Amino acid sequence: MNGESELYDLTIIGGGPAGLYAAFYGGMRDMKTKLIEAREELGGRTVMYPNKIVWDIGGVPPTRCGQITSRMIEQAMTFEPTIVLGQQIAGLERLIDGTMVVTSDRGERHHTRSLILAVGHGALKQAKLAIEGAERFEAANLHYSVTDLEVYRGKRILISGGGDSAVDWANELERVAASVALVHRRNRFTGHELNVKRMKESSVEVRTPYAIKELHGDGDRIEEVSIARLDSEGQPSEPPERLAVDAVIVNHGLRGDFGRIVDWGLEMGDWNIRADAKLATNIPGVFVAGDTADHPGKLHLIAGAFADAALAVNGAKRYLDPEAPRAASVSSHNAKFDEKNSALSR
Repeated sequence: MNGESELYDLTIIGGGPAGLYAAFYGGMRDMKTKLIEAREELGGRTVMYPNKIVWDIGGVPPTRCGQITSRMIEQAMTFEPTIVLGQQIAGLERLIDGTMVVTSDRGERHHTRSLILAVGHGALKQAKLAIEGAERFEAANLHYSVTDLEVYRGKRILISGGGDSAVDWANELERVAASVALVHRRNRFTGHELNVKRMKESSVEVRTPYAIKELHGDGDRIEEVSIARLDSEGQPSEPPERLAVDAVIVNHGLRGDFGRIVDWGLEMGDWNIRADAKLATNIPGVFVAGDTADHPGKLHLIAGAFADAALAVNGAKRYLDPEAPRAASVSSHNAKFDEKNSALSR
């Protein structure tokens, strides 16, 4: 049966933490649920940082992101939602009966009664190092993420960036690398204060305000990097100096693109989509969750994404059935889990 002819109660666009939890909670609300993800894998931004340790999910001890991703996916599959990978959603059409059809950029059509947008800040791409010819080193030792700490054991590492990921990588790599230097073009870091403090008190050589100005190497490997101190205008204030390196890791943030979703008529903020306290947008039947959502109580944590997802599902359920309960029964008293609990107890 094709996507247009099969009608779903709830379609979720985006397979990150908010989308995955919405898929789980949609099952708790007895909604026929479909999740569509533009990439060929689920997990959203968490896939990009498998070795990053997450501390701020309630009741979960410090756990690496890769393990959290696996657990979120496993939970999302509890009520067997339909999963569609590799489709970037572009169009939205309202049918005469009030239901909607969302269309991918390749023409696939998906028929739904309600919709949750959980696409983060849109299709995310790493901001590349803005130095001519830098791409030739990407196959060897210019990296934009850290997936295996052991690759850097005993190596001389230079990190460029000042956000959470750059600071976290510096702290993690300091334990295994021969040396770690970090350059950031501002004196102030945007990473969590405690992690910044830990970095500055470690053996990491922190250079601010500094920036990479040139990469030096034969063939496809960087051997040295020129870095320069910057003035208040962001221009070099002193002659560059060279550092010998084995690897360069760049985290200059992510660039998001909502694509054709911006043409739907949604009320947009600078980085996200505005919603009310029930996570409803200005388009009836369309809700938002996670980083996509801009609402008064927004909490920019994975835990906040979970809360957004539940609120959005509840909003969608009540949109379809105004007489429905405001929320699902908690799992400890929910009959939907009786059989599953029995299976776990055997």
